[in-house]
Amino acid sequence: MAPQRRIGLTGGIATGKSAVARCLSEGHGIPVLDADQFAREALAPGTEATRAVLQRYGEAIRRTAQPMGEPADLDRAALARIVFADRAERQWLEDLVHPLVRHRLKEALAPLQAAPVVVLMIPLLFEAGLEALCTEIWVVDCGETAEQLRRLMARDGLSLEAARTRLAAQWPMAAKRARADVIIDNSGGLETWAQQVATALAMPQAPTLTGEPLPDASPSVHGAPPIA
Repeated sequence: MAPQRRIGLTGGIATGKSAVARCLSEGHGIPVLDADQFAREALAPGTEATRAVLQRYGEAIRRTAQPMGEPADLDRAALARIVFADRAERQWLEDLVHPLVRHRLKEALAPLQAAPVVVLMIPLLFEAGLEALCTEIWVVDCGETAEQLRRLMARDGLSLEAARTRLAAQWPMAAKRARADVIIDNSGGLETWAQQVATALAMPQAPTLTGEPLPDASPSVHGAPPIA
């Protein structure tokens, strides 16, 4: 059996990663694992990680409009305001959540071992040190920073200042492009970048990364290890 091709799909915030992932899934029939979904699950009501976040920040990030008797839920907008304004708090949250996401990605890969190609959509792939899960890395870019800001403000209803703060929390796009095996230019229309996706899939790729699962680690909410 040929080695599995694992595409690490990443890019900047609001560059169009989800659209490319849908194209790969719906247009090409490739399984897509979504790290953001696993992060949301990690911070679902009643999880150990959610309890740790509530213990740290208290009522400031507790969602109030929920039925009586249900586990406490997070006000994600309030949490975002805290962590994007304070690098140390953002690092604490990432150290909490990233090991849990890594564990879920490995779990989700296990039943897909027979699939010739799998896509791992990981927005913070470089920041979280998850390259070792992939055999190649695709970076989605939308061109100018001004366009990225415009998309982010329109998508999330953010002010320009808030959008700039969120961009600054991630690696610069130049650094991500420098580590990419494939760059998908999403600055144009669907037909343009969809053709880039098809071309990249058709090209034989010599693996630039091992594609081996990361060493087993029991994700621990309390004292979660820093991400290398």
